Amino acid sequence: MTEGMGLRERKKIETRRRLLAEATKLFGERGFDQVSVAEIAEAANVSKMTVFNYFDSKEDLVFAPMEEHVGDAARIVRDRAPGESVVAAMRRHFLEAVERRDPSVGMSDHEVALGLIRLIQQTPVLLTRAHAFFVGTLDELTDALIEEGEEPAIALVVASQVLGAHNALITENHRRLLAGESADAIAADAVRLAGRAFDLLETGLGDYATRA
Repeated sequence: MTEGMGLRERKKIETRRRLLAEATKLFGERGFDQVSVAEIAEAANVSKMTVFNYFDSKEDLVFAPMEEHVGDAARIVRDRAPGESVVAAMRRHFLEAVERRDPSVGMSDHEVALGLIRLIQQTPVLLTRAHAFFVGTLDELTDALIEEGEEPAIALVVASQVLGAHNALITENHRRLLAGESADAIAADAVRLAGRAFDLLETGLGDYATRA
């Protein structure tokens, strides 16, 4: 990532990584609310002002890496190939991410990634921020569908269904990882469940679970 960059740019990236790593470590050890920005700065051997040069708030030290992906769904839709549906594009991207063991689809069993998942689940202010992240992703995907000529209400319905399925699959991956399973161990089931979920999106719920 840093190849071809100047020394100043490389140092900025290294400082940012160090701040994220130290913050994650401290949050994991003591909890989000019990760690101050000053303590994170001290652990990373920088000033408190330096932390705020890189991150606007303490919450950003958790969510900044995740929020780089807020526009992913909209980008996938905008960049899909001719003849490829929205659902097919999202399915393809999800399965490729599972294959890469990408944390963006809940497929990383690295301790830092697992620590962040636990932290968010256990901290109300971070759960609120996570919801805002979902809303931002939903808004961007809805706008992408509107750009293609869909009426706003239906664009919102479609975006909600697609992201709902996507996030449910990620939640299941997180559940199993936090239970102690490895990413490699859950990969086959992640692919199977994704296949069924996206099949339902493509064909509609129709007669699903019709009561006898």
